[in-house]
Amino acid sequence: MHEPIADSDANHDRPTRPISEVDDRPREACGVFGIWAPEVDVAVETFYGIHTLQHRGQESAGICTTDGRQLNVKTGMGLVAQVFDEETAAELEGIAAIGHTRYSTTGSSRFRNAQPILLDDPVTGNQVAIAHNGNVVNAAQVRVELTETGATFETSTDTEVLAKYLLLFGKDEADTDTMWQARFSAVMRHIEVAYSLVLLTPDRLMAARDPYGVRPLCIGQVGGRYVVASETCALDQLGATLLREVRPGELVTIDERGMRSYQAIEPAQPAGCVFEHIYFARPDSILDGQAAWQSRSQLGVELAREHPADADVVIGVPDSATAHAIGYSFESGIPYSEGLVKNRYVGRTFISPDQRLRDLGAHLKYNPMPSVLGGRRVVVVDDTIVRGTTTPRIVKLLREAGAAEIHMRIAAPPIQHPCHFGVDMATRGELIAARNSVEAIREHIGADSLGYLSIGGLQRALSLGKTTCLACFNGDYPVSVQTDFEIDTLSVPLVTAGSSTLATNGNGNGNGNGRAPKRSGRPDETMVALAPERR
Repeated sequence: MHEPIADSDANHDRPTRPISEVDDRPREACGVFGIWAPEVDVAVETFYGIHTLQHRGQESAGICTTDGRQLNVKTGMGLVAQVFDEETAAELEGIAAIGHTRYSTTGSSRFRNAQPILLDDPVTGNQVAIAHNGNVVNAAQVRVELTETGATFETSTDTEVLAKYLLLFGKDEADTDTMWQARFSAVMRHIEVAYSLVLLTPDRLMAARDPYGVRPLCIGQVGGRYVVASETCALDQLGATLLREVRPGELVTIDERGMRSYQAIEPAQPAGCVFEHIYFARPDSILDGQAAWQSRSQLGVELAREHPADADVVIGVPDSATAHAIGYSFESGIPYSEGLVKNRYVGRTFISPDQRLRDLGAHLKYNPMPSVLGGRRVVVVDDTIVRGTTTPRIVKLLREAGAAEIHMRIAAPPIQHPCHFGVDMATRGELIAARNSVEAIREHIGADSLGYLSIGGLQRALSLGKTTCLACFNGDYPVSVQTDFEIDTLSVPLVTAGSSTLATNGNGNGNGNGRAPKRSGRPDETMVALAPERR
């Protein structure tokens, strides 16, 4: 996984460096939040909203407000509470606001890439602010197209690419509503995935979700106030009632006239990210009508059915696998206990020049409990194994604490393909399950046995049918992707064979049929990626 080196005030633009020795979980994309509430302190409400979404990204945070005439934005590197407090947030007065907490997927962890970002709208003459969760798979191609029309870029994010493409359209529309509808219709035909976003102008708040619904986005209401957020836990924080999820391909507009909806494009086959259910969303968030904690507990139940173990105690790797472990314990009848204590104040573990301190990474994060583990056969439930760098350290900790046997159980299928839609996990060559058998992985991590949940078991547990993206398990991507996509691809743009075509048919899509066809996960043979700079 990519962990950033701490930024100093003197060098906000220093790129991050990867560290795989300490933490091996997939990384969330970002958290987005928006509120329309003329009668309250919108920036303070947004501060609490993005603080609740802190688990989705810890690299930067930002808030933008409107007072009805102009926008005011503040962003910074670090956790939400390092960038804002109630007093500094309250300085951003207004009637509406959007907020963002970021983990970098496209565009590295630098101050200039913090969101929300501001752009000038060439049609209205006003500023526009945008905050985005996801990863635009054809961002490098679109950036080349925009550059050829004279566009310049201040960041290396796909968010700026999406926003500048959006602002190309709507010049001939009769009113502001139809202008924005035309803009989002054009974007959704040319930029398919992946984005859930909030957008702020001086007089309106908007929210939109890509046609596949890859990343989550929901709408709530409290009194006369409307709230939009990546997860329902942010609505709960403000006492808002969940109204519904933003539909795939939908544009929601909120202003002084209330809330309005426009279906910008016909929804595609739903492809929500399965890892929202497995790991990303907070346990108390509601996804597809069910609390994430319940989904995870049921994953543990299916795991126990598929991979029973003759053991004395079940433990989970805290905190993300706790619900999975409780479900496994319930189904198996093996008692559940805490066997690892997580130090919740460690935060990020940075690269140290001292190898001895680097080797302490797992010990700094987890402390085993010999009184629970000593002499016992232990089932250890975790949510994933990505590269196989963290799990051997955990197994070693448990052995040192006296565990007689260690039976590793993973509440997800083997990850054999990288994600291109806003989850930073690894390249395919780094994924341990892409190049090793289960037995080889078991031997590598040092466990007595190893069992992964099957794709069928996952689908039974979540009861979502074909509405989720399982590409990281089976390679069946909902849209064509470039399989060697890198985190900094936009630093060296991808180029196409022949000249680019930018909205040649008037609908934002150069293929003339209004939607790019679904293709396999193989890279497009007409595209050549220039080797990006690796950090």
